Amino acid sequence: MEQTHTSHNGTAATPGAQRRVLVVEDDATIVDAIGARLRAEGFLVQTASDGPAAVDTAEAWQPDLLILDIMLPGFDGLEVCRRVQASRPVPVLMLTARDDETDMLVGLGVGADDYMTKPFSMRELAARVHVLLRRVERAALAATTPRSGILRLGELEIDHAQRRVRVRSEDVHLTPTEFDLLVCLANTPRAVLSREQLLAEVWDWADASGTRTVDSHIKALRRKIGAERIRTVHGVGYALETPTP
Repeated sequence: MEQTHTSHNGTAATPGAQRRVLVVEDDATIVDAIGARLRAEGFLVQTASDGPAAVDTAEAWQPDLLILDIMLPGFDGLEVCRRVQASRPVPVLMLTARDDETDMLVGLGVGADDYMTKPFSMRELAARVHVLLRRVERAALAATTPRSGILRLGELEIDHAQRRVRVRSEDVHLTPTEFDLLVCLANTPRAVLSREQLLAEVWDWADASGTRTVDSHIKALRRKIGAERIRTVHGVGYALETPTP
């Protein structure tokens, strides 16, 4: 495990200055590549190579974000995610060696915010890290910025200020990404938004290669709020269904 302290002189710094990223991966080559890229972006980096070490390091170091491989010695990344999230909510970018949607959905289900399938470009990984951290900052700002009213769409209720969602008056736990995705759809109910639109607005990522990320998050969101509430328009995108007035 290593720690890198990046100098900071208080002036306009690199976008990730002083933000802490814990990289959990047992492949030394991948760890070195991710660490080098993130340090170049101005992040502080620590690493762990197995499940128990990852949980211990997350508790001691309090990172701002986790990059977490699913397959790890000790116990897997899914269990790491469960334990870390139970202690303190933190954005998680999952890495998986298999292009298996089941892995992706399970990862999103235990609290991951995004995932990437190996092999991936370091440019895209760095972009995803920045997006996740910006989302956390937006959520913190929203929590302190009063917004008028609560959006109610039938039995679905969205509280922007508290970033809470209820279905039939029951709280539904959404990850920050899922919440932003739902709000994006709810801003124009019944209107069809393309995968590319959702990717750009929710992820700030304009590369069409990421549209499967949108599909997986939509599936995870459907499981939580009800599949009937999100309509698929094949070949186009998705729309949030609302009760007919």
